[in-house]
Amino acid sequence: MTQPRAVVIGGGIGGLTAAAALHRHGWSVTVLERSAALEPVGAGIALAPNAQRALDVIDAGDAVRAMSAWQAGGGLRLPGGRWLSRTTSDAAAERFGGPVVIAHRAALVDLLLSRLPAGSVRTGAAGEITDPGAPDRPARVTVTAAEAGPGVRSGGGGSTGPDRASAAPDAVVPPAGGAYPATLDAELVVAADGIHSAARRTLFPAAPAPRYAGFTAWRFVVPEPEQPFEPHETWGRGLVWGTVPLHDGRVYVFATAAVPAGGRAADDERAELLRRFGGWHHPVPALLAAVRPGDILRNDVYAAAAALPAYHRGRVALVGDAAHPMTPNLGQGGCQAVEDAVVLALLTARATPDGPAGGPVGGPARTAAPGGAAPDGTVHALAAYTEARLDRTMEVVRRSGRIGRLTTWSSAPVCALRTALFAAVNKLGSQVALRSLDGIADWSPPSPPYADRPRNPPAVRGRRDVQDRE
Repeated sequence: MTQPRAVVIGGGIGGLTAAAALHRHGWSVTVLERSAALEPVGAGIALAPNAQRALDVIDAGDAVRAMSAWQAGGGLRLPGGRWLSRTTSDAAAERFGGPVVIAHRAALVDLLLSRLPAGSVRTGAAGEITDPGAPDRPARVTVTAAEAGPGVRSGGGGSTGPDRASAAPDAVVPPAGGAYPATLDAELVVAADGIHSAARRTLFPAAPAPRYAGFTAWRFVVPEPEQPFEPHETWGRGLVWGTVPLHDGRVYVFATAAVPAGGRAADDERAELLRRFGGWHHPVPALLAAVRPGDILRNDVYAAAAALPAYHRGRVALVGDAAHPMTPNLGQGGCQAVEDAVVLALLTARATPDGPAGGPVGGPARTAAPGGAAPDGTVHALAAYTEARLDRTMEVVRRSGRIGRLTTWSSAPVCALRTALFAAVNKLGSQVALRSLDGIADWSPPSPPYADRPRNPPAVRGRRDVQDRE
């Protein structure tokens, strides 16, 4: 009796969630992270109630809810400080079953690592799919020592200093010369290697690459300023600024600008932000004064140009940005990756004989066929995974992209019309402003019995709910 093997390519939020969920369902999991250390990309991450409920599957939801720092009001503003619309955390909780939590990515990575056994994550290791596998044979991943430096992961930049992941260090095996095998065979491979996914190109070489969304983003974390402020997102002409408190007393800042792709500041990114946002309302100037230039992350924003033919091929499943990159305007990029990971684990939980569906860590072992391929429904379950996730996630891509395009408007008359529209919507009440997340933030993961019906997953597809609400 042997455990089925899963290899996860990419140690970001989606990859680590998938690893934790699969481990909980009895899989032997190896995570390959090309960075020399787990230094989370990006400063903060929005975790809406749908992601929190997904994390409940690995008993991490309550820990995330404890990170909530938004307990009052907030809303949308203009650069001069005028409020266009307002809402409260209570309104979001009433509509979606809980508030949106803004967590530091390092804290979330620590939490996910704590759900993995020692030695599960191999850093400094690049994984390449050399055989996606089939019902009669396992998938194969070739492992090589990564050339990328610390903090570099497909699709993003790195974090700095004290923000790196620090908890559960026994889950991570640091790079060591010649420590990795040349190949790993597995009954399941989870490709979570980001926006510019090499795995996606291997599985679907004819699919269009993600396209530039028309704006670039800056992110950083600083101590809370002395003068109080309310959480806000401020829209200017082709510019957006957001300020959100974190549970540890610091502040997460994000900003976007409609600029050509590939740009960099001639001096430094802090100076660039000062030129664009230095004259905006409090607390923008104070936050810019508090940040060091080297602590600002800048990344162009990309989104899926078209839906992939599927989110799987053979024994390989794509999750998160590798499958459906999206703009950050609904705060759902990380949330949808977490959903992917949990649904994938639940659907494959019943794919092998005696497989647990929601059982504890160390559940019943499963029998592997000669040559390592499980005589089970893993490949069938991956087809159900595509059916469950593709329509839903592409709907989120489209909705988020529509809002992203609104932020790139720079014409004065058009922006004035946009302002009037937001003000009119605000008069209808705070619940109206939250409708953009209907059918998204109110999602719940399938219950374990649902895994018995992998061909009929209405609870996770979302499209029917979206149409009903609209």
